[in-house]
Amino acid sequence: MRQVLLGVLSGMLLIPPLAAEPGFHAQFVRGTLEGISAKSSARLDLTGRDALTLRSGKIELRIDYTRINSIEYGQNVSRRYAAAVLISPVLLLSKARKHFVTVGYSDVEGKQQALVFRVDKGDIRSVLASLEARTGRRIEYQDDEARKAGR
Repeated sequence: MRQVLLGVLSGMLLIPPLAAEPGFHAQFVRGTLEGISAKSSARLDLTGRDALTLRSGKIELRIDYTRINSIEYGQNVSRRYAAAVLISPVLLLSKARKHFVTVGYSDVEGKQQALVFRVDKGDIRSVLASLEARTGRRIEYQDDEARKAGR
């Protein structure tokens, strides 16, 4: 009983730090944005009423939803060769899927810009639904597999 109580209390202590940051964890893959290096960790906040916010390190970028002119979703599917070699050949039957979102927008100078993010599997549907609802734009799917996963 004592161990269960300690487990519950320690779980409650971990929740506030996780809930303190709004948005989704993402990996900035690349794009036209300068100052953020490729494959850097980022926080994608879609809770703002007028703009999405991207935070990576000390850089914070706000993009008005009205300036977003395209949203594309795609997947990269690959076999788990390293895991199959190290753990079990059975893992060759499974696939690793990486989920990518591309956001196209025009900046304050009117120039076309693009950002590509890798989003976690558990967050992809929420990210796509939020972007579609906030911008009023339809998601463009790269293929049928992406269409199935995004719905």
